[in-house]
Formats: sequence, C-alpha cells, structure tokens
Amino acid sequence: MSTSYIQNLFADRIGGKRYGLDTAIYKFEKIKRAKRAAQQERPDVELFDLGVGEPDDKAFAEVLQTLGAEAAKPENRGYADNGGPVLKQAAARYLKKLCGVELNPETQILHSIGSKAALSILPAALINPGDVVLMTTPGYPVFGTHAKYYGGIVHNLPLTANNNFLPDLDSIPADILSKAKVLVINYPNNPTGASATPEFFAKVVAFAKQNNIVVIHDAAYAALVFEGKPLSFLATPGALEAGIELHSTSKSFNMTGWRCGFVAGNELLVKAYGDVKDNTDSGQFLGIQNAAAYAFDHPEITEQIAAKYSRRMDLLVGALNKVGFSARKPKGSFFLYVAAPKRALGKDQTVDFTSGEDFSQWLIREHSISTVPWDDAGHFVRFSVTFQAPTLEDEKRVIEALTTRLSSYKLEF
Repeated sequence: MSTSYIQNLFADRIGGKRYGLDTAIYKFEKIKRAKRAAQQERPDVELFDLGVGEPDDKAFAEVLQTLGAEAAKPENRGYADNGGPVLKQAAARYLKKLCGVELNPETQILHSIGSKAALSILPAALINPGDVVLMTTPGYPVFGTHAKYYGGIVHNLPLTANNNFLPDLDSIPADILSKAKVLVINYPNNPTGASATPEFFAKVVAFAKQNNIVVIHDAAYAALVFEGKPLSFLATPGALEAGIELHSTSKSFNMTGWRCGFVAGNELLVKAYGDVKDNTDSGQFLGIQNAAAYAFDHPEITEQIAAKYSRRMDLLVGALNKVGFSARKPKGSFFLYVAAPKRALGKDQTVDFTSGEDFSQWLIREHSISTVPWDDAGHFVRFSVTFQAPTLEDEKRVIEALTTRLSSYKLEF
C-alpha cells in the first residue's frame, strides 16, 4: 500500500513526516492495556483503580439544579466569548473569602474552558522562538508542549523529596536563566501531592522580579486541603506584579467534564490571555459558567469533598505502610506519591523492579491494582484516593483488599 501524500505534510511539532509511524506506547495507554489484560485474564478478580486522576463522584445536587435553571434561560443561549459577569464576580468573592486576595473582576479575572485550555492558550501570548520555559518534572506538560510548538525551549526542574518536592530555583544555569521567560508551578502538586509554603511563594516572586520572569501558578487543587486554609500564590506580596493563577471547578467541585474555571492576577497578563482566547474559542456555555459561579460561592462543597479525600488518605497511608512503604499523608490534593520498591520477595518468587513503571505494571498484572508510574525524577508511583467506593464501608473494603493482595510479599526499597 502506497503512502499518502498527506504523510509528508504534517508539522514538525507533531512529528513531521514520521507522524503516526512511531511505535512507542504512551504511559497511560500502557496502563489501559494492562488493565484490560488483567480483567480478561482474571474476570473474577475485582480491579481496583487507584490511578485515576479525576473525582469519583458527580457534581453536587444544588450545582446540577443551578445548571438546569441556567440552561433554560433564553438569554444564556448564545456565544459567551470571553465570559459573562456572573462567573467573574463569583471568582473574585471566592478568592477573597478563601485566600484573602482582592481582585477587580472586570480587569483581573477571566473565565477559562478549564485549566488545560488556559495552559494551551497562554504560550501564544508569551513565547517567541528561543524563549525558555521553566517547568517542574514530574508535572503537567501542557504549557510546555505548546511553548515548544512556538519554538520555545523547556528546561525541567526536578521535584525531589530532598527539597520537599519544590523546584530548586537556585539550580538553574545562568545561560538558561538569561533566556527564561515563564515559570510554571502547580501546588498542591500533581503528581507528588506536595504543598507550597508562603516562604516558597515569596521566593518565587522575588526570583521572578529579579529575572523578569512571568509566573503561572496552576492552582487546580488549591482548595483541596486537609488542614488550614487554601494558599493562593496571589496572596504573596508582589505576586500581582509577577504572574497569574489558574483555578478550576474540575477537581474542587467534581465538575471535571464541565470544563470551566478562571484565570486571575496581573491585569496585563489577563488581558493578553483574553486577546488570544478571543481568537481561540467562543467561550464556555453561560449556563455552565453560572452554575460554576454558584459552586465558587459555596466553598463548603469543596470542604466536604476534601474531608472525604482526607479520610481515604488516612486509610491508604496506613495500608501502604503496613506492607512496607514509607508513605506520608500530603497536606492536600488527592494524590499519594511514594517511592517504588526495588524488589518484591514472595514465598515462591522474587521480582525485581528497575523503575516505577515496572512496579506499576506488576501491580496491575499480578494484583489487579492500577496506579500511575513516574520515573522523571526518581522511581515513584502515584496512588489516588478517587477510587470508586460509594460508601465508607466500600472505602474500607478497597483498602483492606489492597493490603491483603500485597501482604504476601516483602517489599525492598
């Protein structure tokens, strides 16, 4: 079969002439295949998915009711473009109530069709060929991927336990720093679950001003905290001069598929985001925006969700430590990031692991337990407490099954 002329027309940014010919399998596709294989080989064994990175429940009833009412209003039927006033005003109230941050909703807040969309739009406003983007690894790659589309260069900052999974800003080489234009951070962090501190954010602001760098803080998990109040980067003195923050309803309000959030902070950066966005999409449906506004006006919803995750996290940490891990409960998010073992000693066999992926695949293949491996800065696996468990009894059953399945092995680290 001859190759279509189309094969030669793809942009280099997605592989050029080699697009679609690469046989490498993406990490998450490997996980999906392994889960399917495990279910086919052992259909009588329940598979526990502790790797899924999204809420396990639907939006709260009052939010769904608000959506229905707003969707029925004829004035909400048209294009939203860069958004209506309801969400912007609710976002301003939300930041003030939760984080003590006061912003002008007219000039310092703009809605997004989820944080992912915002992270894909912002590079168009900031990145020229040769500009450097400072990204944390492991981390969410979307801003960096689009920055490279525009000819930008990504410099990765490893997140390690030695530095509490915060990037070491002092480690950046001078030649990289001289070309750096943007620093992207995310706390509470995916996948490590680590939280930032006011001292760290203060250092970030000073670093940004000293080196003329824009800070983008992806705060998708900001309100999912297990103790104290949520910490906003924008609450840091001087932060509004240096950057913006992205908030989302997806994780905090069980509204993942709704695709709604907001960008807030530096007025000029918000304006630039809006100008590019205006030429990228026609805005999220106003019914969804207004339902999201209701959610932001009711942060007690997130408090209930966080309480559930905190309870599950206690159970998971206890179970993992019982079988040999050294897990520590994070202060927020729904992720638990633990070092992968090097070896599993069983009664009849010994299994060696050279990476987090090796261990993760073994968990799925042999024990029908799904996790996500991360080998970017050491060998780790990420557990999530968003597993399916409608009741407290179900939660305990899942954790007890996890303990039982792993207790026949001695894990060496």
